[in-house]
Amino acid sequence: MSIDKSLKRKSRLARVRSVLTRAERIDQMKANEKWADGTSPFGIPKTRVIRLVLGKKKKKKAAEGGDAAADKKKAAKKK
Repeated sequence: MSIDKSLKRKSRLARVRSVLTRAERIDQMKANEKWADGTSPFGIPKTRVIRLVLGKKKKKKAAEGGDAAADKKKAAKKK
């Protein structure tokens, strides 16, 4: 039984997968110049999956005193 299109998640494959398909591994090896034409696609070595880690954005230093005071009020409300 199949799932209706309206019930499928749109961001299903947006995350990083830990396993690549054989074709993706061959493409990655070609980019790294480790693949020779005529090589058998069976028994190819593992390839590392590179994950991009996005750092947190640094907040701009409050140049104005009003911004710092507003941040303190928000912190006090959270407690």
